[in-house]
Formats: sequence, structure tokens, C-alpha cells
Amino acid sequence: MYLPSSRRRFLRNFTLGAAGLWVPGAFAEALTLTPKQTEGPFYPINLPLDTDNDLIRLNDSLTPALGEVTHLSGKVTDVQGNPIRNALVEIWQVDHNGVYLHKDSGNAEKRDSNFQGFGRFMTGSSGEYYFRTIKPVRYPGRTPHIHFAVKMKGRDKWTTQCYIKGEPQNETDGVIQGIKDEIQRTSVIVDFAPLPGVTTGELAARFDIVMGFTPAA
Repeated sequence: MYLPSSRRRFLRNFTLGAAGLWVPGAFAEALTLTPKQTEGPFYPINLPLDTDNDLIRLNDSLTPALGEVTHLSGKVTDVQGNPIRNALVEIWQVDHNGVYLHKDSGNAEKRDSNFQGFGRFMTGSSGEYYFRTIKPVRYPGRTPHIHFAVKMKGRDKWTTQCYIKGEPQNETDGVIQGIKDEIQRTSVIVDFAPLPGVTTGELAARFDIVMGFTPAA
């Protein structure tokens, strides 16, 4: 897939900068494991031609997707905080109108054709990932959320979801309330906060994923 040079620079520079959002520390005890959650019925059957980590623009289109632009980053680690490299992180979510990139999604005729709906990022030595997407919105029956899958060689696909801190519908959503451990449930609820120094209303969210194994040496 061809990307304009300006877009390539943007994604590269923000990805490198995202590593600075991770503050290393001494882990006195194991981190909280990120709970595994259902993949759900709307993982794309036919992947889009564009599967990069910028879900706001398709290929070299000049028209962005509708919604609150969100810079979503995080780190994939083991329970001791050791980064996991070469983990393929995938996300998928509804567009601003509450429609998935899936033939069985409701209100498919309202789908925002400028929203990619699905993206991928391969972690490097720092374990960091980064996506530019939109703040998730509600759709019938679910609180706003973003689906995650982590794929690694020799291991089964692992899935979870992240949610918006302060969203009232979290309290009645069956999937999130199905996480019985309160600490684990809290770990998948993240703050979507205004991006510092940016006046265009863009947001930043950080969702760190803690896997239950130690990376191979």
C-alpha cells in the first residue's frame, strides 16, 4: 500500500513519540493481567485493502472519517513489565454512525465509507503500538468499546476490548460486567483525554495489554 510521504512521517513520528508515554518503573509485584474478552460477531470477514494503523484516512484519500480523532497507544508486556515484540495488534470498531465494517452490521447503509474500521500494528522492541482512530460510540446493546486482538507466532489469537472511563453505560453492559475481578475490570477502562498542546479537539488514550507469559529470550 502506498502512503503519501507526509502521512508516513506523521505515523512514524507519532509511533516513536508514543514510546515516551510509557513511564518505566520498578515492578515490585506482578502487573494485573488484561482479561480476555469475547471477539464478538463483527471481526471483518473481508479485510479492507488498507489495514494500516491510521483508521481516519483510507490510503491517500483527502477526506477524513467522521468522529473525535483519537491517538490510541499502549504497550504489550508480560506480567513483569517486559515488552513483547513482534506481536501483531489488531483493532476494529464501529464508525461514527455505529456501523461495523461487516456485512451483518446494523444500519449498513449509513456506514462512513471514509472510516477504515480495522487496523494493524506490529510491536517492536519496546512492545509499543499506536493507532489513529476515533473515540468509540454506542450502538444498540453495547457501551462504546474498541475490540483488540493480539496475534503471535505459535500462540492462539487472544482478544479483549477497551472502554471509556466515565461512560455511564459501562455499568449495565453485559460484556464488561462479565469481568468479575474488579481490578481486571478497571484495567480495561481508559481515559480518552484531550491531547495536550493540540487545539483541534483531538484525544489521546492509552491501553496497556498485559499477557500471561514471559517473552522468549
